[in-house]
Amino acid sequence: MQNNIFSGLFVGQNLVTIKEVDSTNTFLKTLLSNSKPVPEGTVIMAESQYAGRGQQQNKWHSEPGKNLTFSILLTPSFLPVLQQFDLTRIVSLGVYEALKPLLGDKLKIKWPNDIYYDNHKLGGILIEAHLQGDKIKNAVIGIGLNINQEHFEPGAGNAISVKQILHKDYDLRVLLLEICGYIEGYYLNLKAGNFSFVRNVYLSRLYWLNEVKQFQSNGQVFTGTIINVKDEGLLVVENKNELQEFSLKQIEFLNK
Repeated sequence: MQNNIFSGLFVGQNLVTIKEVDSTNTFLKTLLSNSKPVPEGTVIMAESQYAGRGQQQNKWHSEPGKNLTFSILLTPSFLPVLQQFDLTRIVSLGVYEALKPLLGDKLKIKWPNDIYYDNHKLGGILIEAHLQGDKIKNAVIGIGLNINQEHFEPGAGNAISVKQILHKDYDLRVLLLEICGYIEGYYLNLKAGNFSFVRNVYLSRLYWLNEVKQFQSNGQVFTGTIINVKDEGLLVVENKNELQEFSLKQIEFLNK
C-alpha cells in the first residue's frame, strides 16, 4: 500500500453532481441529518458554489463551471478524537498527489491544509468532524481548488489556478476522481495503523519546511524555521534556538 498509494474502491463511487448550491458541506450535512443513511465515500460536487467557506470563515470565490468545489463523507470511527489532525494530513496529501504530476516541485501543502504553488494559493480544505464520545462519528470534508479559472477578484489575495500555471484546461471530473483515489489510499493507510508513514510524508510536503522565514504571532514579527508538526497538529517553529508550538489562530505566515 505504501508504494502504490492510489486506491479507488469507495471514495467517489457515489458521486452526486449539482448545478448550484450554497455550500457542498452544508448540502452533505443536510443529507446526513435525514433518516436515510449516506454511504461512506459519498461525494457532492457543485458546478457553482455561492457561499463556500475556508478556514476561519474566509469566503471562497469560485467561477461557475471552472473549478473543483466538492465535499466527501468519511466515517473514521477507528480514529480517536485526539488524532483527528491525521484527517487533515490524508486529505491534503490526496490533493497534493493528484496535482503533483501536473505541477511538479513548486507544489506544497501550507500548514495546516492549504494547497500552494510557489507563493500562491491553489486551494483549501475545510473539515467538519462530528464526534461521538471519544470517537469521530463522521467527517464532512470540503475541498475547493482553482483549476480552469483565469481571472480572480481583487479580494482573492494570492490565488492562482492550474490553468494560469499551465495555460490549458483540465477535465474537472477526471481530476476529482484522481483526488478521491489518493485520499482513499492515504485513508486506508490510517485505517491500517500506518500513522508514522502518513505523518512523515505530510511533513516532507510542507511549504517553508526547514526554511528561514518571517512569521507573526500576538502582533510580534519574528524569524523562524518550521521543523515539525506534532501528532495532534501543532506547528513547531524554531525561533532563536527555542522551539515554539502554534495552533491555527496563533501564527501567521508573512509572505515577502
